[in-house]
Amino acid sequence: MKNRFFARVIAIVLAVIMLLSVFWVVLNAVTASARVTQTEINKLKEEKKEFERKKREIQSRINTIDFERMTEVAKKSVLDDQIMLTGLEIDNIAETIIFYEELISEKELEVIAAKHREDQQLSNYKNRVRDMEENGVISYLEIVFDSTSFSDLLARIDFVGDIMQADERMYKDLIVAKQETEAAKEVLEQTKLEMEDEKSLKESKQVELEEQLDEANALIEKIEADLESERELRATVEAEEEKVQREINQKEAELRRQQEEERKKKAAQNQVKGTGQLRWPVPSNGNVTSGFGIRLHPVFKVYRMHQGVDIGAKHGASIVAADTGRVITSSYNSSYGNYIVISHGNGMTTLYAHLSSRKVSEGASVSKGQVIGLAGSTGVSTGPHLHFEVSVNGSRVNPMKYL
Repeated sequence: MKNRFFARVIAIVLAVIMLLSVFWVVLNAVTASARVTQTEINKLKEEKKEFERKKREIQSRINTIDFERMTEVAKKSVLDDQIMLTGLEIDNIAETIIFYEELISEKELEVIAAKHREDQQLSNYKNRVRDMEENGVISYLEIVFDSTSFSDLLARIDFVGDIMQADERMYKDLIVAKQETEAAKEVLEQTKLEMEDEKSLKESKQVELEEQLDEANALIEKIEADLESERELRATVEAEEEKVQREINQKEAELRRQQEEERKKKAAQNQVKGTGQLRWPVPSNGNVTSGFGIRLHPVFKVYRMHQGVDIGAKHGASIVAADTGRVITSSYNSSYGNYIVISHGNGMTTLYAHLSSRKVSEGASVSKGQVIGLAGSTGVSTGPHLHFEVSVNGSRVNPMKYL
């Protein structure tokens, strides 16, 4: 009987130690991963604060008399900055929600691990209580009175004391395990609430973005409704178009020079050359809403040259590189808004305008079909779409011949 009792006590202690070791390893790994995710969330929240600060600066600028004195095109540029920041806020919140989803999964694992530890501690404690009920105080007395010598008696008394302390520790461990489970559940619920707050914020920012887009579109429509303003606007647009084309030609010539030097140095890995066959730059398969060539103003009956094609796209839709190449321009101006120009290394360049945001920088190599920006309505534009131009050997051509 005594041997069986000792064996059961030792088995329980070893089992507890082994289970605690395994679950502490698992929990520590999960907790470390959670800390990384929480760090990312905190970083995004700091980034969000910076966006909010910049937006407050823009709003303060809009509220001044100086803003009212600006030209309509200059006002549109300010509104574009505001719209761009709101879009960045929405992207920031969307990324934050993704991290919250990961964090919630991790917290759920923590709750499972904590509950398992609690259940194991409870099972161990029940087994110990059952042993005490079966053996009772008599077993302790037997341990003491069966001693063969005084030194053996002292050793047995110490052993009984160790057992009693182990019983007390087992009870305390059970209480701690219970508290850890409740704490893990509270953190999980708090994290879920924080994620719901982010989702609500994203919805409100989406409404704010729509209102800003309507305001910007109304401003362009106001300009186009006035003959004199429309003439000034078109003069500005045409001047910007010519300026951009000159810059494209200069950068294209410089890129050819650089690539020739690279070729001579046998650095072919740095050269980027397109196929000459362009893919549709709007993966969502937007339709052409305005073609290349002369078009007539619907109100004033004035003919204007449209240097590219307009392709319908929702605000925020992905815009991709029509062919492999190198980015020679990634910039903003009052006419094109956010725009990107890619040189394809074969005398051909493509231009993507009115983007809500640009995803590539000047000098970057891009592959055919790679996302380079998001559709928007920046610059002289009413409604989100992509203005797409193709130039061959320095002259604009109809993009439809190459798509």
